[in-house]
Amino acid sequence: MTASQENSTAAAADSTVISVDAMGGDRGPATVVAGISLSAKKNPDIRFILHGPKAELDRLLARKKALAGRVEVRDATDVVSMEDKPSQVMRHGKQTSMWSALDSVRSKEADVCVSCGNTGALMALSMIRLRKLPGVNRPAIAILWPSSNPQGFNVMLDVGADIRADERDLLQYAMMGASYARNGLDLKKPRIGLLNVGTEEHKGRAELKLAHDLIATQAPLAGYEFVGFVEGGDIPGNVCDVIVTDGFTGNIALKTGEGTASLIGNQLKAAFRYSPLSRLASVLAYTSLQRLKKKIDPRRVNGGVFLGLNGTVVKSHGSADAMGVAAAVKLAFQLSQSGFSQKLAARVASATEQVQNALEESNQSGETE
Repeated sequence: MTASQENSTAAAADSTVISVDAMGGDRGPATVVAGISLSAKKNPDIRFILHGPKAELDRLLARKKALAGRVEVRDATDVVSMEDKPSQVMRHGKQTSMWSALDSVRSKEADVCVSCGNTGALMALSMIRLRKLPGVNRPAIAILWPSSNPQGFNVMLDVGADIRADERDLLQYAMMGASYARNGLDLKKPRIGLLNVGTEEHKGRAELKLAHDLIATQAPLAGYEFVGFVEGGDIPGNVCDVIVTDGFTGNIALKTGEGTASLIGNQLKAAFRYSPLSRLASVLAYTSLQRLKKKIDPRRVNGGVFLGLNGTVVKSHGSADAMGVAAAVKLAFQLSQSGFSQKLAARVASATEQVQNALEESNQSGETE
């Protein structure tokens, strides 16, 4: 073996391997390949396993010099469409690129899976192929939300993995969200808020009141600060760093935020085109507008993280462009480098044990009385 081959082998051994589903996104595999190429140019420590039709992917990869020698293609002939039902994919999806991408994480060949595909199918397959962490009842999807906090973003979960969540689920979301904030945003002691219709402790559904007490009780042991109930207006604010809610509420909040941002952007463009004077004003404000656009650009934080599984899965937006795909890969790389999966598993195991002990003590106390 030559010196250059030895160096190449050593570099490969030290690299983070990311498994990427090349199919399923709205823009097709060319956009995914362009996105991982952007990532490769910025970070020499990333290697990829790319899943999809081999002939098509080989042709796309041949045009990207930055990916030379850094991508292994796994032939997967079938594709999970956005219209496919999760149950159908679970029964008949073994030949799909999504199934193949998850199996690379399951077999420990890759550290993280990234997919732009059908969210419901991806979560269903993730639970089958990777399995839930011991003690986790419902996995959650966590996203980064632009905020006025110093770190620039807040974590919110669940945003659609499951529409239901009882008090124990919400406690686990708090634990997992705190772990994500530590590893994704480098926050030593994240502040947790529980989303409700008001901040008063007497408000909200029964499970929210029970979750409030559970999350507060576990705060000293779990290393987070619990700020209590928060409202919808606090999601982009600076009251807390992690917003905990059920998937039904979280998904509505997410889609409402995306729709409002789109409306404001379109209205702002229309306002600057209204007259010659307003067009001149847009030219004068160009630098400030570009700074604002970059700060709130959803492509920069593209990627919902599936939490509560034996492995990390990053769900990229279906309509993501190359920059959006690159952002999802960057997030996957950061989580892999921090040892996120192992830390999260340890955190969930500890939380499960603590809650079980607390419930047993409570039951014993009730029997004594």
